[in-house]
Amino acid sequence: MNNKEHIKEAKKILAEADAIFITAGAGMGVDSGLPDFRGVEGFWRTYPKVKDLGLVFEEMANPEWFESDPALAWAFYGHRLNLYRDTVPHDGFKKLLDFSNTKKYGSFVFTSNVDGQFQKAGFPDANVMECHGSIHNLQCIDNCQGMLWPSDDTVIEIEEEFKAKEPLPRCPFCGEMARPNILMFGDYGWEYAHTDGQRGRLVQWMDRLEEEGAQLAIVEIGAGTAVPTVRNTSEQIAKRFDVPVIRINPRESFGAEIGLAMGALEALEKIVPN
Repeated sequence: MNNKEHIKEAKKILAEADAIFITAGAGMGVDSGLPDFRGVEGFWRTYPKVKDLGLVFEEMANPEWFESDPALAWAFYGHRLNLYRDTVPHDGFKKLLDFSNTKKYGSFVFTSNVDGQFQKAGFPDANVMECHGSIHNLQCIDNCQGMLWPSDDTVIEIEEEFKAKEPLPRCPFCGEMARPNILMFGDYGWEYAHTDGQRGRLVQWMDRLEEEGAQLAIVEIGAGTAVPTVRNTSEQIAKRFDVPVIRINPRESFGAEIGLAMGALEALEKIVPN
């Protein structure tokens, strides 16, 4: 099938579905102006000071910095926290939400994004699973109590040399450095109970769909192959329900029955019925 035929088929699948499973990677936020950190050069364009240090994303996104250089760690994550707070989700989010609300079983979101953009766009928190956690929750670097707290009151100011100003966020229980509740590279201290709770709700939703014979549509948006968690999840659920994946990705739309080589907003405007 060519792109035109794929669009037609995707529209038909969505129209006939009574439940929508939305899976999303970093590409979902690009049309809102968020970086997807694609490749070293893309990361360095966003963080030129990190380029000066010779660090790539996988090295910067490591919990060790919160112990060895917390001012640098909080400059990186503080910038992202400020960015995500200031970002307005693009119209594709609302289009998906409004459409999901017309369906008997609504929708559930599975995302590797830590930006909270789905909730900001109005998706109920109870129907979102953030497999890598969220920047909008904090935890102790030692995970002393196994507790999270919201980052709502956390304000990070960043100096020109890419260092976060004191006072830096601290654990309210023991006084040690705080960190975002995000699964990082080489991370053995991530508190995953919140994400496990989200996973439990997703499992319940899927089980109900299966028990009641619901017609599921899967829309995957902006999920790449570098960290394939989202793509793998889409494919596992597609196999379970014997349905195709509608894969939206401008560069990596291959590997799905319905692949749309375009950005999130453009594709959603074309395939989501009004």
